Amino acid sequence: MSRIATGICAAIAIAAGGYWLTQSNSTPSNPLVGSAEAQQTDLDTSTIIEMVQGSADAPVEIVEYASYTCPHCATFHQGTYKELKKNYIDTGKVKFTYREVYFDKYGLWASMVARCGGPEKFFGISDLIYKDQSKWTRAGGPAEIVDELRKIGRLAGISNDQLDACLQDGTRAQTLVAWYQENAERDDIRATPSFIVNGKKVDNQSYEEFKKLIDAELGS
Repeated sequence: MSRIATGICAAIAIAAGGYWLTQSNSTPSNPLVGSAEAQQTDLDTSTIIEMVQGSADAPVEIVEYASYTCPHCATFHQGTYKELKKNYIDTGKVKFTYREVYFDKYGLWASMVARCGGPEKFFGISDLIYKDQSKWTRAGGPAEIVDELRKIGRLAGISNDQLDACLQDGTRAQTLVAWYQENAERDDIRATPSFIVNGKKVDNQSYEEFKKLIDAELGS
Protein backbone atom coordinates (compact mmCIF):
# COMPACT_ATOMS: atom_id res chain seq x y z
CA MET A 1 0.00 0.00 0.00
CA SER A 2 1.02 3.60 -0.50
CA ARG A 3 0.69 6.16 2.25
CA ILE A 4 -1.13 9.43 1.60
CA ALA A 5 0.63 12.71 2.30
CA THR A 6 -1.89 15.40 3.13
CA GLY A 7 -1.58 19.18 3.45
CA ILE A 8 -3.20 21.96 1.48
CA CYS A 9 0.08 23.46 0.29
CA ALA A 10 1.23 20.18 -1.21
CA ALA A 11 -2.17 19.62 -2.75
CA ILE A 12 -2.28 23.02 -4.41
CA ALA A 13 1.27 22.53 -5.68
CA ILE A 14 0.16 19.32 -7.36
CA ALA A 15 -2.86 21.04 -8.85
CA ALA A 16 -0.92 24.03 -10.13
CA GLY A 17 1.72 21.81 -11.65
CA GLY A 18 -0.93 19.51 -12.98
CA TYR A 19 -1.99 21.53 -15.96
CA TRP A 20 0.75 23.75 -17.27
CA LEU A 21 3.21 20.88 -17.63
CA THR A 22 0.74 19.13 -19.91
CA GLN A 23 1.51 21.66 -22.60
CA SER A 24 4.39 19.52 -23.80
CA ASN A 25 4.93 21.37 -27.05
CA SER A 26 4.65 24.91 -25.78
CA THR A 27 6.00 27.20 -23.10
CA PRO A 28 3.38 28.53 -20.69
CA SER A 29 3.25 32.29 -20.33
CA ASN A 30 2.64 32.04 -16.61
CA PRO A 31 3.21 28.48 -15.42
CA LEU A 32 2.42 29.17 -11.77
CA VAL A 33 -0.89 30.92 -12.36
CA GLY A 34 -3.35 29.46 -9.92
CA SER A 35 -0.72 28.65 -7.30
CA ALA A 36 -0.43 32.22 -6.06
CA GLU A 37 -4.18 32.74 -6.25
CA ALA A 38 -5.26 29.34 -4.97
CA GLN A 39 -6.03 30.42 -1.42
CA GLN A 40 -8.18 33.28 -2.72
CA THR A 41 -10.13 31.15 -5.17
CA ASP A 42 -13.44 29.60 -4.20
CA LEU A 43 -13.35 26.02 -5.39
CA ASP A 44 -16.79 24.44 -5.69
CA THR A 45 -16.13 20.76 -5.08
CA SER A 46 -19.82 19.98 -5.65
CA THR A 47 -19.08 20.34 -9.38
CA ILE A 48 -17.03 17.12 -9.30
CA ILE A 49 -19.11 14.18 -10.51
CA GLU A 50 -19.12 11.01 -8.44
CA MET A 51 -18.22 8.06 -10.67
CA VAL A 52 -20.65 5.26 -9.85
CA GLN A 53 -21.47 1.80 -11.16
CA GLY A 54 -24.36 -0.46 -10.23
CA SER A 55 -27.86 0.09 -8.94
CA ALA A 56 -28.51 3.22 -6.93
CA ASP A 57 -30.75 1.10 -4.69
CA ALA A 58 -28.21 -1.68 -4.12
CA PRO A 59 -28.19 -2.95 -0.51
CA VAL A 60 -24.40 -2.70 -0.29
CA GLU A 61 -22.35 0.35 -1.19
CA ILE A 62 -18.59 0.12 -1.74
CA VAL A 63 -16.51 3.27 -2.10
CA GLU A 64 -13.00 2.76 -3.37
CA TYR A 65 -10.20 5.28 -2.84
CA ALA A 66 -7.41 4.68 -5.33
CA SER A 67 -4.53 6.33 -7.17
CA TYR A 68 -3.82 5.71 -10.84
CA THR A 69 -0.11 5.54 -10.03
CA CYS A 70 -0.55 2.98 -7.22
CA PRO A 71 0.58 -0.55 -8.25
CA HIS A 72 -1.67 -2.18 -5.63
CA CYS A 73 -4.64 -0.32 -7.11
CA ALA A 74 -3.76 -1.59 -10.59
CA THR A 75 -3.59 -5.14 -9.24
CA PHE A 76 -6.98 -4.75 -7.58
CA HIS A 77 -8.58 -3.40 -10.77
CA GLN A 78 -7.14 -6.11 -12.96
CA GLY A 79 -8.30 -8.88 -10.63
CA THR A 80 -10.61 -8.49 -7.65
CA TYR A 81 -12.59 -5.58 -9.11
CA LYS A 82 -13.51 -7.56 -12.23
CA GLU A 83 -14.90 -10.37 -10.09
CA LEU A 84 -16.82 -7.91 -7.92
CA LYS A 85 -18.26 -6.24 -11.00
CA LYS A 86 -19.40 -9.51 -12.55
CA ASN A 87 -20.89 -11.06 -9.41
CA TYR A 88 -22.11 -8.10 -7.38
CA ILE A 89 -22.11 -4.76 -9.23
CA ASP A 90 -23.68 -5.93 -12.48
CA THR A 91 -26.22 -8.03 -10.57
CA GLY A 92 -27.60 -5.07 -8.60
CA LYS A 93 -26.23 -6.14 -5.23
CA VAL A 94 -23.48 -3.51 -4.94
CA LYS A 95 -23.32 0.17 -5.74
CA PHE A 96 -19.67 0.94 -6.48
CA THR A 97 -18.21 4.44 -6.23
CA TYR A 98 -14.66 5.23 -7.34
CA ARG A 99 -12.86 8.23 -5.82
CA GLU A 100 -9.42 9.31 -6.93
CA VAL A 101 -6.48 9.93 -4.62
CA TYR A 102 -3.65 12.17 -5.85
CA PHE A 103 -0.11 11.35 -4.76
CA ASP A 104 1.48 13.22 -7.64
CA LYS A 105 0.76 15.23 -10.78
CA TYR A 106 0.83 12.11 -12.94
CA GLY A 107 -2.08 10.58 -11.08
CA LEU A 108 -3.92 13.88 -11.38
CA TRP A 109 -3.33 13.99 -15.14
CA ALA A 110 -4.57 10.40 -15.48
CA SER A 111 -7.71 11.37 -13.56
CA MET A 112 -8.32 14.35 -15.84
CA VAL A 113 -8.02 12.09 -18.88
CA ALA A 114 -10.33 9.47 -17.34
CA ARG A 115 -12.93 12.14 -16.58
CA CYS A 116 -12.59 13.81 -19.97
CA GLY A 117 -15.06 11.42 -21.58
CA GLY A 118 -17.68 11.88 -18.86
CA PRO A 119 -19.27 9.20 -16.64
CA GLU A 120 -20.11 7.01 -19.64
CA LYS A 121 -16.47 6.45 -20.52
CA PHE A 122 -14.85 6.88 -17.12
CA PHE A 123 -14.60 3.26 -16.02
CA GLY A 124 -13.53 2.04 -19.44
CA ILE A 125 -10.74 4.62 -19.58
CA SER A 126 -9.76 3.82 -15.99
CA ASP A 127 -9.43 0.17 -16.96
CA LEU A 128 -7.04 1.11 -19.78
CA ILE A 129 -5.05 3.40 -17.48
CA TYR A 130 -4.58 0.64 -14.92
CA LYS A 131 -3.89 -2.00 -17.56
CA ASP A 132 -1.07 0.11 -19.04
CA GLN A 133 0.11 1.63 -15.75
CA SER A 134 3.64 0.24 -16.00
CA LYS A 135 3.94 1.63 -19.53
CA TRP A 136 2.72 5.21 -19.17
CA THR A 137 4.20 5.83 -15.71
CA ARG A 138 7.65 4.83 -17.03
CA ALA A 139 7.42 6.60 -20.37
CA GLY A 140 10.01 9.22 -19.41
CA GLY A 141 9.51 12.85 -18.49
CA PRO A 142 6.24 14.78 -18.14
CA ALA A 143 5.81 15.28 -21.90
CA GLU A 144 6.22 11.59 -22.64
CA ILE A 145 3.86 10.57 -19.84
CA VAL A 146 1.18 12.97 -21.07
CA ASP A 147 1.59 11.66 -24.60
CA GLU A 148 0.94 8.11 -23.37
CA LEU A 149 -2.14 9.26 -21.42
CA ARG A 150 -3.39 11.07 -24.52
CA LYS A 151 -3.05 7.81 -26.46
CA ILE A 152 -5.31 6.12 -23.93
CA GLY A 153 -7.83 8.94 -24.25
CA ARG A 154 -7.81 8.66 -28.04
CA LEU A 155 -8.39 4.91 -27.79
CA ALA A 156 -11.59 5.79 -25.93
CA GLY A 157 -12.69 8.08 -28.75
CA ILE A 158 -11.72 11.43 -27.26
CA SER A 159 -10.27 13.98 -29.69
CA ASN A 160 -6.91 15.68 -29.20
CA ASP A 161 -8.62 19.06 -28.84
CA GLN A 162 -10.90 17.72 -26.13
CA LEU A 163 -8.01 16.07 -24.31
CA ASP A 164 -5.97 19.26 -24.43
CA ALA A 165 -8.89 21.24 -23.04
CA CYS A 166 -9.33 18.78 -20.19
CA LEU A 167 -5.64 18.56 -19.32
CA GLN A 168 -5.12 22.32 -19.39
CA ASP A 169 -8.10 23.17 -17.19
CA GLY A 170 -6.28 24.57 -14.17
CA THR A 171 -9.40 25.37 -12.17
CA ARG A 172 -10.64 21.80 -12.59
CA ALA A 173 -7.24 20.47 -11.48
CA GLN A 174 -7.35 22.53 -8.29
CA THR A 175 -10.97 21.58 -7.65
CA LEU A 176 -10.21 17.87 -8.06
CA VAL A 177 -7.40 18.10 -5.52
CA ALA A 178 -9.61 19.99 -3.05
CA TRP A 179 -12.36 17.38 -3.58
CA TYR A 180 -9.91 14.53 -2.98
CA GLN A 181 -8.66 16.16 0.20
CA GLU A 182 -12.16 16.71 1.57
CA ASN A 183 -13.03 13.07 0.93
CA ALA A 184 -9.79 11.68 2.35
CA GLU A 185 -10.01 13.74 5.53
CA ARG A 186 -13.70 12.93 6.10
CA ASP A 187 -13.22 9.19 5.61
CA ASP A 188 -9.76 9.04 7.25
CA ILE A 189 -8.12 7.58 4.14
CA ARG A 190 -4.44 6.90 4.74
CA ALA A 191 -3.53 4.33 2.10
CA THR A 192 -4.57 3.10 -1.32
CA PRO A 193 -6.53 1.23 -2.22
CA SER A 194 -8.89 1.73 0.71
CA PHE A 195 -12.59 0.95 0.83
CA ILE A 196 -15.72 2.05 2.64
CA VAL A 197 -18.28 -0.78 2.79
CA ASN A 198 -21.68 0.39 4.01
CA GLY A 199 -19.97 3.09 6.02
CA LYS A 200 -17.18 0.95 7.47
CA LYS A 201 -13.57 1.40 6.34
CA VAL A 202 -11.72 -1.71 5.23
CA ASP A 203 -8.28 -2.29 3.79
CA ASN A 204 -7.42 -3.91 0.48
CA GLN A 205 -8.17 -7.63 0.45
CA SER A 206 -8.73 -10.60 -1.80
CA TYR A 207 -11.92 -11.27 -3.72
CA GLU A 208 -12.81 -14.12 -1.36
CA GLU A 209 -12.50 -11.79 1.63
CA PHE A 210 -14.62 -9.17 -0.08
CA LYS A 211 -17.16 -11.85 -0.95
CA LYS A 212 -17.50 -12.87 2.72
CA LEU A 213 -17.85 -9.23 3.76
CA ILE A 214 -20.47 -8.44 1.11
CA ASP A 215 -22.43 -11.64 1.73
CA ALA A 216 -22.55 -10.81 5.43
CA GLU A 217 -23.98 -7.39 4.59
CA LEU A 218 -26.52 -9.07 2.31
CA GLY A 219 -27.43 -11.53 5.03
CA SER A 220 -26.61 -14.50 2.83
